[in-house]
Amino acid sequence: MALFSRRKNSPPADAPVEAPAEGIEPGEQPVDPEREGGAAASAPAVGISVSSFRGMGAGAPAPAGAPAPGDSASAPGEAPVGGGSAPEDAHAAAAASASDAPAAAPSDAPRRLPPRRPVPAEAPAPTSTVPGLRDNTLLVQALAGLSPKPTGPELMNVVRQLLQGHLFLRVQGDARELLSAGKSLPLSVAAVGDDRYVLAYSGGAALQASVRADGDVKTSAMGQPVLAVLRHVLSGEFAGLILDNNSAPARAVLPAAVLQRAIDDADETLRIKTLLTEPRTDATAGEVALAMTEAPLWIAVQRTQEGGPFGVAETRTAEGERYLEVFSHPLESVALDRGDAAAPIPPARLATALARDPQLTGVLVNPAGPWIRLSRADLAPLLALAE
Repeated sequence: MALFSRRKNSPPADAPVEAPAEGIEPGEQPVDPEREGGAAASAPAVGISVSSFRGMGAGAPAPAGAPAPGDSASAPGEAPVGGGSAPEDAHAAAAASASDAPAAAPSDAPRRLPPRRPVPAEAPAPTSTVPGLRDNTLLVQALAGLSPKPTGPELMNVVRQLLQGHLFLRVQGDARELLSAGKSLPLSVAAVGDDRYVLAYSGGAALQASVRADGDVKTSAMGQPVLAVLRHVLSGEFAGLILDNNSAPARAVLPAAVLQRAIDDADETLRIKTLLTEPRTDATAGEVALAMTEAPLWIAVQRTQEGGPFGVAETRTAEGERYLEVFSHPLESVALDRGDAAAPIPPARLATALARDPQLTGVLVNPAGPWIRLSRADLAPLLALAE
C-alpha cells in the first residue's frame, strides 16, 4: 500500500537515486500536536558542500602513504575526549607509518591537536516533550547547537546525529483514518524558490512550534525510522530535508546531495550508531565488537607535518593506555573538527593492525559521542579476523 502522495520521480541523469526497497510504515501511534495559531516561518537557505565530509568514503582509497594503524610508534597530541568513564586528560596521538611498507620513524614534530571539551559516553536519557511522542534527543541537541548562521561543521554534526533513531512527519489529515481508507499520506512540504523540501521534526516541541506557526490544526504526526525518511526524500524529486522549520535557530536545511552522501557511506542498518545511542548494558561492548566485524569502519588520518608521513589518530589515557580511534561513519570524524581525513578500513585489516601492535589497549569508537572504549578482550570477535 502506498503511504505517500508524491509527484512523478524525475531526478537528473547525473544524480541517480535508489527507490526505497519497501514502503514506510507508521512507527508510532499518530497524535495531534498542540493546536495553536501563528505565522508561518520560511526555511533558511543554507548551503552545505558535499566536500564538507573531508573523507574518502567507502568506495575510495586511502590517501597515498596512509598508514595501517599500529604499524609504528605514536607521537602524543592534545585532544581530550573524556566524559563518562574516560579520563578528561586523555589525548589523541598520531602513529606515523607508511601503508604496506616498513614502519616509518615517528615525526620529529608531533601532531598537536586542539583541546576538546569532554563529551558524555552515553546518549542522553529519552525525553517526551509531548506525551506520546518520544523525542530524538541526540538530534534535538545537535540542532540546539546551531548558531544563527550555521557553519559547515555545525551542520555536519546535525547530519551525524541524524543517522540514528527516528523523525516525525506531519500528515495533512488524520493518518489513522487515511490508512484505514487505503489512501496515501500527504506529507507537509515546504517550497524554497522552485525547490520542494520534505519537512521533518526531531520531537514534540518542534511539532508544536510548527502548528503554532501555520495554524493548521487538521494535521497529525507519526514517527518514522530515519533511514526510511531519507530514502523517501531521495526517491522523489525533493531538493532535500528541512528539520524543525519553525524552531530557528535550531533548524537546518539539508540538501539531497548531502543526504545521499551520508546514506552512501552509512551502514545499511546503522548498527554501531544505534547500539551506542541505546542504554548501556553488560552486553553492549560485545554487541558493538560483533557489529564491527561486518559494518563499514573508518580511521582518522592526517599528515604529521608538511610532506611527512600520515598519522593515525589515537587517544591516550593518563595511565598511558592507547586506544585507536575508529568511526562508524566519516561524519563521526568530521565532527571532531581536526582537519582529519576519514579513511575506510576493512574489519580484517583493522584486526590485523591491532594484532601486530600489542601496545594498543583497544579502540575508541566514535569519540565525538556517544562513544565506547573496547578492550582487546571485548574485541575478540574482531581480532579473530586478523590475517
